Amino acid sequence: MAKKLYTKIIGTGSCVPEQVIKNDHFLGYNFYDPSSEKPFEKTNEEIIEKFHEITNIEERRWVNDDQVNSDIAAEAIKDACESAGIELDDLDFIVLGHNFGDVESGRTHSDIVPSLANKVKGKLNLKNPFCICHDVVSGCPGWTQSMIVADAYIRSETYKRGVVVGSDVLSRISDPHDRDSMIYADGAGATVVEGVWSEEPTGVLAHSSRSDATPYASLLTMGGSLNPDYEGDDLFIKMKGHKLYVYALSHVPGVVKASLDKAGLDLSDVKKVLIHQANEKMDEAILKGVFKLYNEKTIPEGIMPMSINKLGNSSTATVPTLLDLVVKGKMENQSINPGDYIVLCSVGAGMNVNSIVYKW
Repeated sequence: MAKKLYTKIIGTGSCVPEQVIKNDHFLGYNFYDPSSEKPFEKTNEEIIEKFHEITNIEERRWVNDDQVNSDIAAEAIKDACESAGIELDDLDFIVLGHNFGDVESGRTHSDIVPSLANKVKGKLNLKNPFCICHDVVSGCPGWTQSMIVADAYIRSETYKRGVVVGSDVLSRISDPHDRDSMIYADGAGATVVEGVWSEEPTGVLAHSSRSDATPYASLLTMGGSLNPDYEGDDLFIKMKGHKLYVYALSHVPGVVKASLDKAGLDLSDVKKVLIHQANEKMDEAILKGVFKLYNEKTIPEGIMPMSINKLGNSSTATVPTLLDLVVKGKMENQSINPGDYIVLCSVGAGMNVNSIVYKW
């Protein structure tokens, strides 16, 4: 059998911020109803209890005041390179998925010039001028989309080895008067990928994507505070949660199936499904939707690891961080073993959906 070129993950890394923010942190917040722009009649205790029931988020991680997104992205890259056993200057590219660039403490203004990848390269003191770097802004699927870009680089033999990062600091662009602010978290995850010639399929086997800007581009937008008395012209992330939920359930399962079809695999071959940690109930419903497409009613226990209860929703960082935690044995009763087929999937702003089939 002739050898083919595959994109293989040779190292994983992450940066989970130190600051733990539990749900009771929000007891003193003044939340406003988005439909009326008036304070909720419910108590914060009731709001937080319902929030936990729906999302299963108990706590999340936020960066320290002296940190920005490029700092945690750089830490995740160093961790991934150490895991891969390579030097930073061995990288041919840095592709960084994010949404808001660097946002300093106390501000909502995004700084994306120069690109976050360029900032990270500078902070890493990476001197190789032929290591190219650029950003991918694709909502929460930023890391999966970046992996697809990296796969194209490697399969075309343009580059041999690089690092793919998902990194976001959402705590600084969330409206303190919006109950959705409890969802958002900070974090960074990275994977070092390398081209490998092999007779047997390995690494990235297939991927499938879709983008529904019409009519869904407005499900996630930027807007002013829900508090009409808020002083300042800051813009915060705004989410039409129910419509996004319906979109995800309607479209993500089909994209996952399309990626498995391309890989020539059945759902029964899959050992793990690592999906964007957006909302635990939504992720469970998506997984049920995938199994329904295969007329399967029984979902294997442990097939979908979840980190959202402790780490919250860190957007582009959720999938690579989850992968790193599982691979390094940091999640109880979870592992990925040689030969396992896994699915890496995300959905978010745009609306964009990606699903990657990978053989470990």
